[in-house]
Order: sequence, then structure tokens, then C-alpha cells
Amino acid sequence: MLFLVAALLLLGVLVGTAAHLPVPVTIIAAVAISCWLLVFFIRERRRHSDKTEGASR
Repeated sequence: MLFLVAALLLLGVLVGTAAHLPVPVTIIAAVAISCWLLVFFIRERRRHSDKTEGASR
């Protein structure tokens, strides 16, 4: 629950900051965050599939 509150707080700060940043800086930040989320998704997906394979053996 604390993680969710911190994430929402950070999102609010980033959205508020994005209104004051130049567009290219905002786009670069958005791409960086998207890449981080993609890597996180791939790692979690791979970890979940490894656990599933181990259970079937």
C-alpha cells in the first residue's frame, strides 16, 4: 500500500513537472520510463513462466 502511495505521489510530481519542461525533455523522459516498464514487464513475465515450467516437472 505504501508503494502505491509513493508511486502516485511520484506520478503527480512528474506530471506537474512535465507541464514546465520543454517538449523534447518530456518526450525523452517518457521514452526512458517506457523502456524501464518494458524491461520490468519482460523480467516479470520470464520469472512467472520459469515458475510455471518448474511446477509441471
